[in-house]
Amino acid sequence: MVMKVHGAVLSTAAMRVFATLYEKDLEFEFVPVDMGAGEHKQERFLALNPFGQVPAFEDGDLQLFESRAITQYIAFAYKDKGTPLLCEGKPMATVSVWMEVEAHQFDTAASKLQWELMFKSIFGMATDAAVVEENEAKLSKVLDVYEARLSQSKYMGGDCFTLADLHHLPVLTNLMGTTVKKLFDARPKVSAWAADI
Repeated sequence: MVMKVHGAVLSTAAMRVFATLYEKDLEFEFVPVDMGAGEHKQERFLALNPFGQVPAFEDGDLQLFESRAITQYIAFAYKDKGTPLLCEGKPMATVSVWMEVEAHQFDTAASKLQWELMFKSIFGMATDAAVVEENEAKLSKVLDVYEARLSQSKYMGGDCFTLADLHHLPVLTNLMGTTVKKLFDARPKVSAWAADI
């Protein structure tokens, strides 16, 4: 059976899962969810994700939701395919730390900036300059920590590309097309890492 990803192409959470599947060189079926029509809040989709958010994932009789949990499942279950994305033993602890940092430090500020500077314009909404300023300051502090980390290793989790890096990709890619790019460019190690991944 082919894996299925239920989601929307603009969803950074769904993009995180797509990126993992591509890195692992795995075939999957994309099942579009029309969020504008509210499909993600209908009973059929809620059976896959009771929170009514994309993505939802199926691999045979296994059903998962929450993009980072899905990516970890894929990386572990298909560890012998494509890019490894994980480490064994103690190095995996470091990868896990930086995966948490991405979810709780980077993503909180970066996603708000992405919403203000990218998605609001798509939906014809006005950007809130105060929210941008506040979250640029928050993201700057995170990127200062990243600059220090990346002076010790090529990637966030060590010397190889892992989920700790991949989880950044969707939001980071979107931010590179906004004024926030300057925050990455101001830090040589972060800038090189962003270009590399």
